[in-house]
Amino acid sequence: MSVLRPFRATDLFRFNNINLDPWTETYSISFYLSYLSRWPDMCYVQEAPNGRLMGYVLGKAEGVGQEFHGHVTAITVSPQYRRLGLARGMMHLIEQISDEVYHAFFVDLFVRCKNQIAKTLYQSMGYSVWRRIIGYYGTGMGGGKDDEDAFDMRKPLSRDTARRSVRTNGESVHVSAHNVT
Repeated sequence: MSVLRPFRATDLFRFNNINLDPWTETYSISFYLSYLSRWPDMCYVQEAPNGRLMGYVLGKAEGVGQEFHGHVTAITVSPQYRRLGLARGMMHLIEQISDEVYHAFFVDLFVRCKNQIAKTLYQSMGYSVWRRIIGYYGTGMGGGKDDEDAFDMRKPLSRDTARRSVRTNGESVHVSAHNVT
């Protein structure tokens, strides 16, 4: 049985087995520490009984007015622990905190357009594509070095009674990565 627990700074020395995956963005130590200091209630790891880290999620709350939302900056599960429902559990926790603690309108995340498995997972959890961000992973904004687009996927929370964070044609709405804040 694994444990979902708060991410600690010392976990940064133990997550190579997770970050050495082509779908996972790796950031600087200062980036991770800034999340741990600003949004500690939105940073978690999944830990196996033997102490090995299985996955983690980093989130934050941002935006103003009806754009105030929870954002999943990073979520990843080590390849040997995939298909166990760990990502769903971590996503549910971020959604719950975004809804109940921060009273956000929606939760969003960015996913590589080529990552069909992740996109399908998020859609099965109630997320829909809001827009396509052209060149997101080539600008340094996503941490990558290539020139790949991202989907901005959103899921409305209880505060979004009008469901303004849902768009039916999101894949056809294109924006430049430089216009995304």
